[in-house]
Amino acid sequence: MWQTIKNAFGDKSIRNKIFFTLAILLVYRIGCYIPVPGLDFAAVSAAINGDGGNTLLQVINVVTGGSLGNGTLFALGILPFINSFIIMQLLTLIIPPLERLSKEGEEGRAKVTQITRYVAILLGIVQGIGIVVTYHNSGAIEPTLGSEAVSGAIIIVLMTAGSTLVMWLSERITEKGIGNGSSMIIFIGIVSSFATSLIGAFSTLGQEPNNIWYILGYLLVVVVLFLFIVFIDGAERRIKVNYAKQVKGNKMYGGQSTYIPMKVNGSGVMPIIFASAFMVFPQMILSFVPQDNGVVTFYLQYLGPGTPVYYIVMFLLIIFFAYFYAQIQFNPVDVARNLQQYGGVIQGVRSGKPTSEYLAKINHRITLFGALFLSIVAIVPTFLFNLLGSPIGMTNAFSATGMLIIVSVALELDKQLESQIMMRHYKGFLK
Repeated sequence: MWQTIKNAFGDKSIRNKIFFTLAILLVYRIGCYIPVPGLDFAAVSAAINGDGGNTLLQVINVVTGGSLGNGTLFALGILPFINSFIIMQLLTLIIPPLERLSKEGEEGRAKVTQITRYVAILLGIVQGIGIVVTYHNSGAIEPTLGSEAVSGAIIIVLMTAGSTLVMWLSERITEKGIGNGSSMIIFIGIVSSFATSLIGAFSTLGQEPNNIWYILGYLLVVVVLFLFIVFIDGAERRIKVNYAKQVKGNKMYGGQSTYIPMKVNGSGVMPIIFASAFMVFPQMILSFVPQDNGVVTFYLQYLGPGTPVYYIVMFLLIIFFAYFYAQIQFNPVDVARNLQQYGGVIQGVRSGKPTSEYLAKINHRITLFGALFLSIVAIVPTFLFNLLGSPIGMTNAFSATGMLIIVSVALELDKQLESQIMMRHYKGFLK
């Protein structure tokens, strides 16, 4: 990877794209420190970063690089756009007009993207309202012009506007920079949160020198998990395919062997994101209810984050969404049809229906392994992070979801740099 980065900086065009991406990310980080008026920032930090803080807001705070906990302009970050994109993906599969629109080429995709932007703004308003209600319950809203309602309205407008600006910045990275803009913004947010928490942990060594062992243990767990995630992310099952020889005119085609790569974790981090969104939805609804309500108390005590029921349901949901997403990504019937059309045969398997059944069987087995991997990575490290991070204030510094996102973004960025370097070399050769 380091050699790829070195080669990328050696090419002027790619180097300019890298600097453009870094400039946009710098603008984003500056926006994460612009405060929103009408907030008691000490109360905001206590409501989100405290031990009894809202778990949903703590997750959002990590993804946004701590901007939500600081009550800043970019408090919502790119999350409304991400949620809108996921919703539009699902709706495209079940609503025929949207499906037809997505298949109408560049113009159709542009219309779907425009609809996604509008939905993102609407979700930004809804999430802004939920956050303002949470701020109000924590006593973090200060009256503006003599009214907390005016303060709340201003906060919602500014946070929605900030989210829209972040969405625009992410699109500029995708269009003129390196990598996917949304992924890069989430990446820099998670890394920034971890770096801030790590600096805070080292600052405690003056009072508690023994905290160094907690810091080293925490970092060791992070490194081991990174290695494990990278290893599984690159794992795949290769199904060998032989192509029959075909004579067309005076030329012979085929007669070669290749393979169908089936990734063990082909769904990436999406099953965890879907499961997490499903699990925090009740908490989002209950944030509109007074916290001393009996329903809220029952939920937090028996069903909320940290309870056995919560982790069991989370485990099952990750497996369910892993299979759901695998069905969307890989269609064995289409693959079998394409193989039969081009004369490809899997060794020992007949063409047609037997091939699709064989591929479906392999896909189910691999998906199960990938789902178990995601479930373990999403749940088990949480206990280790809580155990090692609690004494040094790093309980929420990292999460399994964040680590999966970082690995996925880093590997995808490396692939994009390699492809652009290769493309530049081909152009230079042709000239």
